[in-house]
Amino acid sequence: MNIDVTRYTGRPADCSGRLAREVACYDLLDHLGIAYDRVDHEAANTVADCEAVEGYLGAPICKNLFLCNRQKTNFYLLLMEGEKPFRTKELSKQIGSARLSFGSPEDMETYLGVTPGSATILAMMNDQNHRVQLILDRSVAEGDRFGCHPCINTSTLNLSMQEIRQKFLPYLGVEPILVDLPDEREVTP
Repeated sequence: MNIDVTRYTGRPADCSGRLAREVACYDLLDHLGIAYDRVDHEAANTVADCEAVEGYLGAPICKNLFLCNRQKTNFYLLLMEGEKPFRTKELSKQIGSARLSFGSPEDMETYLGVTPGSATILAMMNDQNHRVQLILDRSVAEGDRFGCHPCINTSTLNLSMQEIRQKFLPYLGVEPILVDLPDEREVTP
């Protein structure tokens, strides 16, 4: 995976050739006065790709999962630690929604305006009708900084979780659900 090892502060100096949805992320973050650093790279499609970017970014990159209930009437965006295993049973119990599964690429694009591999908390800005419920694992929500894509997985931003929770989410009118997902990596037999 090719990574530009320069850690840039803020938006690209020249946004030509960047997708409109990416530029819209920079516009909103700048409007809200949220500072961020950026690393550009080839498409990061896997957790392993994101781990390679983390070293240059200086922040852990979240796993972003687009989920729905069986009836496809409730949609969720879950942010959790990248290496933490995801267990639907534990999340289902905490949010009171049985039979969770991954949402379709079509629904992700309809509600969040992004494609698979580019799901991000920043895509909540595209959910004008509030169809997607944001869920934050407490370990991420209470963390200092985190990495996420600006609605495209060819760049990753280093953001302050406090600024996202105090500026970005209130601006959008989004109230996240906090959950405590177990970290089975730490369980000893």
